[in-house]
Amino acid sequence: QVQLVESGGGLVQAGGSLRLSCAASGSIFRFNAMGWYRQAPGKQREMVALITSIGNTNYADSVKGRFTISRDNAKNTIYLQMNSLQPEDTAVYYCNAVTYVLRSPQNDWGQGTQVTVSS
Repeated sequence: QVQLVESGGGLVQAGGSLRLSCAASGSIFRFNAMGWYRQAPGKQREMVALITSIGNTNYADSVKGRFTISRDNAKNTIYLQMNSLQPEDTAVYYCNAVTYVLRSPQNDWGQGTQVTVSS
């Protein structure tokens, strides 16, 4: 059973910064990739940033240049540094880990952490 625990959400003014953390139970090397998704009220969940087991990253266009995803293998943790936050970044942010089993993705999710950006 994979456990992913997010932390670091909160309320911040537009232009501010937050850093989200996602701590995994056990080594994160076993995951093919980890990432952050977000879901705003009335909207579908969307990918924000991904990082593979070898450190390759991918970002949604809306956050490129503002958000940075990173990983600390020794701490079994990934991070999302969010700078220049805007009200449209307000959402529940979820940590995700994906493992391919016989070419089928197995997804695990954290419980989510709320990020609210005031204008």
